[in-house]
Amino acid sequence: PPAESISLAEFESFAVDRLRLLKVVENLGVSYVRGGDAYKAKLESELRKLKFPYKALVEDDYDARRKDHISHFILRLAYCQSEELRRWFLQQEMDLFRYRFNELTDVLRQKFLDHVNLSFEAISEDLKNELANELYTSTPGLSMAKVKEQMFYKVGLSDAVDLFRARRVFIKDGFAFVPLKDIDAIVLNNYRKNLSKALALTARSLPSIQSDERLQPLLNHLSHSYVGPDYSVQKNTGKISLEHIDALSVKSFPLCMRQLHRALRDNHHLRHGGRMQYGLFLKGIGLTLEQALEFWKKEFIRGKVDADKFDKGYAYSIRHNYGKEGKRTDYTPYSCMKIIMSNPPSQGDYHGCPFRHSDPELLKQKLQAYKVPPSGITQILELVKGMHYQLACQKYFELTHDVDDVGFSLNHPNQYFAESQRILSGGREVKKEPTHLGNSQQKTNSQESVNSNSAPISSNTTADSELEGLEAYFTED
Repeated sequence: PPAESISLAEFESFAVDRLRLLKVVENLGVSYVRGGDAYKAKLESELRKLKFPYKALVEDDYDARRKDHISHFILRLAYCQSEELRRWFLQQEMDLFRYRFNELTDVLRQKFLDHVNLSFEAISEDLKNELANELYTSTPGLSMAKVKEQMFYKVGLSDAVDLFRARRVFIKDGFAFVPLKDIDAIVLNNYRKNLSKALALTARSLPSIQSDERLQPLLNHLSHSYVGPDYSVQKNTGKISLEHIDALSVKSFPLCMRQLHRALRDNHHLRHGGRMQYGLFLKGIGLTLEQALEFWKKEFIRGKVDADKFDKGYAYSIRHNYGKEGKRTDYTPYSCMKIIMSNPPSQGDYHGCPFRHSDPELLKQKLQAYKVPPSGITQILELVKGMHYQLACQKYFELTHDVDDVGFSLNHPNQYFAESQRILSGGREVKKEPTHLGNSQQKTNSQESVNSNSAPISSNTTADSELEGLEAYFTED
């Protein structure tokens, strides 16, 4: 950590600038295929506009490196305070690190590996030519021409165990010979492990920080600026009628919530993971506590739960989610990242992300049942195959709402609902030519479609507007 003293003004300025940087990284990460050429070009363009030292190592600029270093540690303080904050910060810093690492020259990359004590040595051209056949047969996805172009690193087996298990790497004399395209994954895993541990350690020092009346309010404002709207408090509370939920589930629910609603109607029950995910979503779209109790009770007593058992057991957890029991915590609806990254469903569960947790064939059948065009299903499944789950959901939104470009970065189920309602109420123009089943003119290359159409129109302005209040707070006397 930095050991120097800085002014509060500089502290605030560095923090806001880095937060803006991470917001751009987040927006592009759910609107483009990470690592693709279009993603890299758009990210570089956006980062240049921010004038943040995202290439400080290359520029060898002391002031830039200082700002980069200090701002990272400031946000560590702000984002170590809860599991969800840590998860968000870790993901954005990982994406930024991946981009920066891949932009380094060969010399700087080796210098960096040496600096962080990762003894990955680039092999010589002579050795690579000598082992060319073995490298070609042992490294999936590389042609012989690519083998000769690609730089390979000599890595200890303990660092390449995942590649070794998957039989995706050449082993000789106790070392793995890893191509550049895979070395970044090893470095990233190492970075994730170290940063995750560092955030946990930082959280232990929070009591001393919280006693500083100058810093704690600033850190709280920073940590509340990453998610956009607070979906635990909705302006339309009480305006959603229980009679409309079935229709809304078809028109405006994301696939994860539509799946949970259907399972609840069919089985008259959901397990704990499903009740938490769906219950908090319903709270976020506007159901009051009284409506929630009525909704869940009516459905559960149609199954094997009688009214008395519901009142004694399940009603408590519903009141708990609304902050009326226990610690009186007003729980926030789950974000896409939380649903994708935590508590995977087991047999008999219906929670989770269908794009992340469903078998591809079952997902295909579900999309067919929901009248998604065949070409659209192909695009979605390609995105799922590439592990671009939020992009797949964004594509599902476009296809089911008949829009060419959603114009926003999708990162929350309640955001999906709000944007859907906005479109259906005339808030956004739908495309002029409707999608037809089997339309041969539709794009078939999913990555080209995402790269050309999914860029958020206002990624910068969205990030700016979310930080306006934060900057105003910082400039107050």
